[in-house]
Amino acid sequence: MRRSFYQWLMTQRQPVSANEVETFANAAFFDQQFPKQSDNFEQISLYLEENASYLHSMTIFDQAWSLYLASEK
Repeated sequence: MRRSFYQWLMTQRQPVSANEVETFANAAFFDQQFPKQSDNFEQISLYLEENASYLHSMTIFDQAWSLYLASEK
């Protein structure tokens, strides 16, 4: 069974952010409404577009999603 996007994203957290995906992961950690069990691109994308003021560009999510998919092969 594939792990959720959130579970993968939490592996990207860094105490001192070095890149945008790590900054995204650090911020998502504090988002209590994040769809933590989802591995559905559309559901997570919609949530982020409507609720994640901490994500400055959806391009960062797209980059993180690509890394997530590559890690699950």
